[in-house]
Amino acid sequence: MAVPKKRHSKSRTKKRRAMWKKMPAPGLVVCPRCHEMKMPHRMCPECGFYKERLVKEVK
Repeated sequence: MAVPKKRHSKSRTKKRRAMWKKMPAPGLVVCPRCHEMKMPHRMCPECGFYKERLVKEVK
């Protein structure tokens, strides 16, 4: 197993861990079935469909 030769400083470690906060939020897409906004590659929370297939029954 590889072991680092030198210890990383606290500031270097914190800089690396803080990068995810700078990433933009994923964009939203329109559901082709109900035309509501949803996250891409996810089931639509309004109608329960994903890729023209019923995944979950929504009331």
